Amino acid sequence: MLGLNQVALLLSFLASVALGQVSVRTRSPSDRSRRVALNTFTETQTTGVTEWTSWFNIDHPGGNGDYERLEAIRFYYRERVCARPSAMEARTTDWVAAADTGEVVHSSLEKGFWCINKEQPHGRICSNYHVRFQCPPVQSYWTDWSEWGICSTTVCNDVGIQVRQRKCVSAQPMPLLLVPACQGHHSERRECSTPPCTAKWGPWGRWGRCSVTCGGGRRIRRRTCVRTSATVQCTGRPVEIQKCGKSPCPAVKCQRVCTEGRPSEDCSRCVCEGHVLHGDVHTVTGVPVAGAWVALASHPKIIRTRTDAKGQFRLTGVCSASSTLIIIRKEKFVPITVSTSSNTTGLSWLRAVLRSAEKPYIVKHPEDKIRYEGGRVLLCCKATGSPTPDKYYWYHNGSLLNSKVYKYEEDLVLRDLKPEQSGQYYCKTSNEIGSIKSAPALLTVIAKGTPACNSTPESHLIRLPMDCVQPGTNSKNYNAGRCHHNKCAGSLDFDMRCRDETGFCCGVQSMESRIIDCGSYSLPIRAVTQCSCQKCVQPTVLVRGRVVTADNDEPLRFGHIYIGKERVGTTGYQGGFTLQITPDTQRLVVNFVDPTQKLLDTPKVFIFDKKGGSIYHDVKVMRKQTPIDINAAETNYIDLGEIKEEDPIGQLVIPPNSFHKNNGEIYEGTVKASVTFIDPRNITTAAAAPGDLNFVDDEGDMLPLRTYGMFSVDFRDETNKEILGAGAVQVLLDTQHVKMQEHIPKMKLWSLNPDTGLWEEESDFSYSTTTTGGHGRSKREERTFLIGNMEIRERRLFNLDVPENRRCYVKVRAYMSDKFLSSEQLEGVVISLINLEPKPGYSSNPRAWGRFDSVITGSNGACLPAFCDAQRPDAYTAYVTAMMGGEELEAAPSSPKMNPNIIGVSQPYLDKIDYQRSDHDDPALKKTAFRINLAKPNQNNLDETNGPIYPYQNLIACENSPVDANHFRFFRVEKDKYEYNVVPFEENDLTTWTGDYLSWWPNPQEFRACFIKIKIRGQKEVMVRSKNLGGTHPETKDKLYGIRDIRSTRDMREANTSAACVEFKCSGMLFDQAQVDRSLISILPQGNCRRINTNSLLQEYLIKHPPVAQNNDSHAFTMLSPVDPLGHNYGIYTVTDQNPRVAKEIAIGRCFDGTSDGFSREMKSDSGVALTFSCPERKINRESLFQRLQTNPGQTLSQMARDMREQEGLQVQRSSTQVVAYPSEQQGRTQSRRASSTTRRRASMRTQQIQ
Repeated sequence: MLGLNQVALLLSFLASVALGQVSVRTRSPSDRSRRVALNTFTETQTTGVTEWTSWFNIDHPGGNGDYERLEAIRFYYRERVCARPSAMEARTTDWVAAADTGEVVHSSLEKGFWCINKEQPHGRICSNYHVRFQCPPVQSYWTDWSEWGICSTTVCNDVGIQVRQRKCVSAQPMPLLLVPACQGHHSERRECSTPPCTAKWGPWGRWGRCSVTCGGGRRIRRRTCVRTSATVQCTGRPVEIQKCGKSPCPAVKCQRVCTEGRPSEDCSRCVCEGHVLHGDVHTVTGVPVAGAWVALASHPKIIRTRTDAKGQFRLTGVCSASSTLIIIRKEKFVPITVSTSSNTTGLSWLRAVLRSAEKPYIVKHPEDKIRYEGGRVLLCCKATGSPTPDKYYWYHNGSLLNSKVYKYEEDLVLRDLKPEQSGQYYCKTSNEIGSIKSAPALLTVIAKGTPACNSTPESHLIRLPMDCVQPGTNSKNYNAGRCHHNKCAGSLDFDMRCRDETGFCCGVQSMESRIIDCGSYSLPIRAVTQCSCQKCVQPTVLVRGRVVTADNDEPLRFGHIYIGKERVGTTGYQGGFTLQITPDTQRLVVNFVDPTQKLLDTPKVFIFDKKGGSIYHDVKVMRKQTPIDINAAETNYIDLGEIKEEDPIGQLVIPPNSFHKNNGEIYEGTVKASVTFIDPRNITTAAAAPGDLNFVDDEGDMLPLRTYGMFSVDFRDETNKEILGAGAVQVLLDTQHVKMQEHIPKMKLWSLNPDTGLWEEESDFSYSTTTTGGHGRSKREERTFLIGNMEIRERRLFNLDVPENRRCYVKVRAYMSDKFLSSEQLEGVVISLINLEPKPGYSSNPRAWGRFDSVITGSNGACLPAFCDAQRPDAYTAYVTAMMGGEELEAAPSSPKMNPNIIGVSQPYLDKIDYQRSDHDDPALKKTAFRINLAKPNQNNLDETNGPIYPYQNLIACENSPVDANHFRFFRVEKDKYEYNVVPFEENDLTTWTGDYLSWWPNPQEFRACFIKIKIRGQKEVMVRSKNLGGTHPETKDKLYGIRDIRSTRDMREANTSAACVEFKCSGMLFDQAQVDRSLISILPQGNCRRINTNSLLQEYLIKHPPVAQNNDSHAFTMLSPVDPLGHNYGIYTVTDQNPRVAKEIAIGRCFDGTSDGFSREMKSDSGVALTFSCPERKINRESLFQRLQTNPGQTLSQMARDMREQEGLQVQRSSTQVVAYPSEQQGRTQSRRASSTTRRRASMRTQQIQ
């Protein structure tokens, strides 16, 4: 086996040959013995090579070893790795080079890196490795454009596209496998059109034969419309009819000739008295379909027979000599037409398979569009369902558009647009089962002469550093301006696509550099001066999270993730997942499946941020109930709900011989039955509920449900574990658990469609009085139950729900701090509301949850749907939480006394709502939620018309409510933290990114966060600042990127010690991707601090990678930011992600933990530290003025008088006074200390002269 160095050399040689860059030179022995800083598997020249990728670690060394496969890395990280890397580097997570570990490892630029445990000497196991890759330089160019191709459409009066192409070729010989990359597109498109459509009649044909020979008939002649398109019609009729055969007919019998049997009485078919048609009807899973209607296709409305309990039927009189069409129907199934089969025995038979009927579901929604007056637009809509939807209707601002005028089907085309055609458009589609509406699309038509974008920037206040006070105004904010990031009408290459290929937004056209006077120092800023319509930044939309069990947070390891029927990923070892969402996604339904079948399959409907934010979801799944053995030949009762000292909510009643196999055969053995119930009386199960508790009504509108419990069933054959079906199962719901009596008549049984996440009706409930007992109850008693009937087919998740129309919206906002400033609202925060049901009597003590909803905050907060009641304020209560990137936000406090100014709701409405934070009665509880009564506002009471609860029909008023209107509040617990960017950027809205050399984040598609860990020895926490300047790039050298301030966090395990994780500007390519800039970083603890230690590895790295920044000041530290993503051994933490907040959260978690792959929120100051400062408290070595006045008032006053006279004399002698301003508090104290020392020295000299 080749050694690691030999493998590395071989790979580097192959890569060098492939690139044509091999250079051979003689090396001295000292050169050969010199260690290389990076453990790369190549030694080629890297001039012009692109940046290294981020580090990847997708496997842990459990099982057979550590496998960092390139195929798996591409699966998880998609396009982060180029097609054919030229070099690779591997290190352990402790930052030890692979060559220095002494382990046997393998590597390949095609396969990746791997280490096998059984190959290691002395029984060792492989370390945990991570790897990174480098891509080769390519010198390539484009060939000339080809001629334009033919038009893509051949249809008349239509618009298509023409394409021309060019090739990217290399300027140097390259292997075929290395595809050169050129900047730009390899093809261009332009619009083309075809001639107008025409329609003309052809000549009339001959008259046909008369339909009868007597008694009066008719004959027909036809002509054909010759047209170039189906959109145009010929004027006139295609058929002419004449009467014929008028002579009377003699009386005759039926003329039908039957080869078998006799004609029927109406002469419509042949009847064979002695023949029988045998039929067998099953579902797609083999379950017999009982009660299906059977009819002849020639007489579809006449029901000839029905299927029995086994799905079989017999139909007499059907002849076997020829095939007969049979129609089979049953409610909730798609009708089917089947042809009979026969043989020589005279028997006929058929086998029919019925598919479950499904309501339509929109898979393609119309998109928002912006057009100029006189233009055109295409709005698309597409739905699936069973049967397939066949009718589409388009609406404009709620009014149905005339299909004959607009000639639409699935797609709507509007030409010669007028401004009055602006507004909302949506489609509605239907099949035999139901209807559904699409999400509305906003069409904006800009009138002629109106600019597409307002060129004047709007006001945007930037918060300045704490020590920056502008003279004259004392303002802590500066107006840097910003462009309103609304969409605008740009120049499209083709305007008739369902989704515009390029989006245009109002963006920054020009910026200017300004200087902010902070009094003691100045601060640069780039302010927006003009806006224009530009191509939108296309952010990557991500959904992240972790899947764990609801009972003990055990992760779902390597669970399968499905969107629809397509598997899109796998959860990680700790249950984590990341999904990249396509831009046209409207409703994201994700199904998590446990391959071990120990956990319930759980469909979730995720909310996501289309602005590019990464939303974190903490997904809870239920553990399957332990199976019990039941006898299939007996009646079986299974309780629903197992709350201690509480009765079950209901029961499943399974009659004898109800179980069947997939082939329809009755199962008669022992059944392993697992019934898992999600009990709403246990509030911890709310997060584990599947779907989003919505259904679609007959009009196609999506409406909410209120649940009384969900259950999943799993019936299996005891011997071979085959899944069994069950028919005619009864569901009993105990009415004592329905506290709102008005819900009882509306109660229904629902099943979940796992592909759409919507609940579909299974059956109604009926009343029944039943004597119960013997199943865990101490005595028999008579109770009233609601009984529903169902068949357990391919879906095995059911729900006891009530449609609820008493709805409201709740206004919630999230803030950066507990100051609740309107300019510091947070976007991208997930606000969740759980509806609770009170105990009998509607007291304020909640008992069970009824539904849950989540909404993401925007620039004006969020409006959450909820159930409410106008008659009883506490009929519905709600439990509200807020989460941002996995971090829980705190709610406004309610104790020791409710303060309307803090909570955000005025009196007396606040008393009616009865706001209480979760720690209201017990200060030991978390502060991250609040509970309220959902009292529907009285529109006749002025105090209740300004929020925070709005009637359901006032959604627009809720969404547009001003910041001073009533609302509930959350805030982020991040005190003493500050970030300043010279080029302003809102990390919660990636579309605000501006391409500028001084942008903190140079690439809006990939964000690299860098942190350094600072240890503080001292009794108090201190503020630590990083000042980030351009270092080596000619456009940014010595120019400020930004400032970061953070207060150190106390280490609870070590006395008088704290540490800070300080963000700094990473080195790397700037936005033009032309040249690397090594940022110049200054770390400045504010206070009486002195640097006492520097990480030796970091110091060695900086020396070996010149230029080296000077570090003459002991109270600070300066460095050129490392180009490489160093690890915790250096005290540097680097994380690359497609979302800046996620990258920073991960890096901070690792920094707190002091590891390269861990995570912690508790500061561990003894590991992974880069710098150590000693910051002792300043000792008081003399009495204060107040103390001297108390001990010796006469002498003190005399001394004060002498000092004042002396000071007046000095001021007369001085011609000018020099004032030195310091930006920090420490320097100000130093100045006053020196001044007082000088005064004491002068006083001492005078005393000596007098003596």
